[in-house]
Amino acid sequence: MTFIALLRGGGDLASGVAYRLARCGAQVVITELEQPRAVRRLVSFAQVVYDGEIVIEGVRARRVEGIDAVSETLNRGEIAVVVDPHAAISTALRPHLLVDGRMIKRTPEPELHMARLVVGLGPGFTAGADCHAVVETKRGAFLGRVYWQGSAEADTGQPETVQGHQGDRVIRAPVDGILQTHARLGEHLDPGQIICSVDGRPVIAPFAGNLRGLMMAGLPVTRGEKIGDLDPRDDARLAHMISDKALAIGGGVLEAVLSRPELRSIFSQP
Repeated sequence: MTFIALLRGGGDLASGVAYRLARCGAQVVITELEQPRAVRRLVSFAQVVYDGEIVIEGVRARRVEGIDAVSETLNRGEIAVVVDPHAAISTALRPHLLVDGRMIKRTPEPELHMARLVVGLGPGFTAGADCHAVVETKRGAFLGRVYWQGSAEADTGQPETVQGHQGDRVIRAPVDGILQTHARLGEHLDPGQIICSVDGRPVIAPFAGNLRGLMMAGLPVTRGEKIGDLDPRDDARLAHMISDKALAIGGGVLEAVLSRPELRSIFSQP
């Protein structure tokens, strides 16, 4: 029997989970919105919804429709991505594991019936109530830890500090409107260079760095919404690499799976 994992959401953190599960032999299906809003698009399997196919650190994902196409994709050793906001495919798929990686930061709709093990990522989930386990997503001593009771740490709304930069490294929409991009992901930007514009209002790089993330052009955004990520480390490789944070969270999910004997026996089957 092959271990099947269903992930709700294909952003960069959920993609780190999907990557680790796939590398360890699980068959992975990701459900997404019709217009995903991933920022770190080069390392987000959600990008498949727009591009049809993506390879992240050697793991290939493909957009498909219908359970037959999902099965064919999984049998090729690829991740299947379906546009399915309510994860209705879970009924036909019957996954062993459901990971809610949408990062909605609020109590989700009931999901305990959707898989043998349901894991929530970050704040908004309560282990024993709306999921079986919660994995901590906040950087620090508890990152990647598995909680079988209680909740993850509350969302502070503040990004981590990198080389003295914190809030200014997050690119936010200055107004409501349609996003247009003027810089490429992985590109070096100098202070004052235009990154993107919203409804004609330019967004300027506040310091020298590498453009690690930026939403798809043409998406409607709201004032104050995170739309990009400028990295002061200025290393173009990092735009193409799954973050240490996402990999740590993926490790937490693997711990949750392998700590359940009935799932460990399935996961370890050749």
